[in-house]
Amino acid sequence: MSNQAEQKVLSAVPHSPAPAAAAAPAGKNPPNPRVMVVAGLIALAAIGAGGRMWYRSHYFVETENAYVAGHVHPVSSRIAGVVSKVLIEDNQLVKEGQVIAELDPFDQHVKVEQIQAQIETAEQQVLQSEAQIAQVNAQASAAAAQVAQSEAQLLRAKQDAERYGQLYTSQMKAVSKAELDAATAARTSAAADLAARKDSAAAAKAQITAATSAREVQKAQIKVLRVQLKDAQQQLAYNQVLAPVTGRIGKRTIEVGQRVQAGQQLTAIVQDNVWVTANFKETQLAEMHVGQQVHVTVDAFPGKELVGRVDSFAPASGAQFALLPADNATGNFTKIVQRVPVKITLKAEDIKAMGGRLAPGMSAIAEVALKEGDLKEGGLKVAAH
Repeated sequence: MSNQAEQKVLSAVPHSPAPAAAAAPAGKNPPNPRVMVVAGLIALAAIGAGGRMWYRSHYFVETENAYVAGHVHPVSSRIAGVVSKVLIEDNQLVKEGQVIAELDPFDQHVKVEQIQAQIETAEQQVLQSEAQIAQVNAQASAAAAQVAQSEAQLLRAKQDAERYGQLYTSQMKAVSKAELDAATAARTSAAADLAARKDSAAAAKAQITAATSAREVQKAQIKVLRVQLKDAQQQLAYNQVLAPVTGRIGKRTIEVGQRVQAGQQLTAIVQDNVWVTANFKETQLAEMHVGQQVHVTVDAFPGKELVGRVDSFAPASGAQFALLPADNATGNFTKIVQRVPVKITLKAEDIKAMGGRLAPGMSAIAEVALKEGDLKEGGLKVAAH
């Protein structure tokens, strides 16, 4: 009974139609236009980026290892002293020769007055020496006169002695023996007196020489003292600390009441004529030469492009100027691409237009146009990215 019931139920269910024959293979769908456009744009962008990279690698070299540089002049005191006045403020513009600070001049004034007193004393000693020379000259003249007198007396004594000798002989006794002896003694005495007078004259001449030498020594001492006076006066002038160049004050450390030593730095002056020092890789220098155009961008002024020129190349790489240069003779050697500093000068009008805002130490990006002439001839524009 159950089987018959199931057959009736199944016969009552309607039969489903036979599945349709398999459809013929469908044709290929047309490509999506949006996909094609996107793929084309990507391809064009890739080609453009690759072309730009080739173009820039062929015509430009660039480095981010660049910094603004300038003349920074340290200002120091030439003498020791106590600061009495400070006439500058931070970042102030100063002119060459302007007084920056003053030191207490008391010590230098005392030294100047002391040397002046020594000069006056030496000059008085020179006058005394000249008076002494005049006195010795007079004594020498008197001694010379006495020598002449003694010579005349000796001549007379000789003549008297000769006459008495002729009058007193073995054949003739016109004079006495006592008179002959007296004449002979007078001649001897006159000779001795002449010798003494000559010695006195020689001594007087020696005194003249000694007095003259003493005077010359004193005059030389006066010259030395005058030089010392000039030095002392110069030291007195050094109490005013002057600006060596025109520029702006930086790193001011001087204050009133501070005791400074000779050579101690008090401040620094930075000039406005700055330039850029760019450290290029040694592999970038093959086609670089002096005079090439450089486009410089300073990080502090994004979007502001400065134009410069390659001025010169450093005579050695930066590693050679390091405090501890690498010793490549050791066994632990690793080849590293070295960097060579390149000086890039900027246009004066660009520096002036910045109004003193370009400060040494600022980071920059330097881009050198390698084939500037070829680019201009080919009608291409040389510009930074």
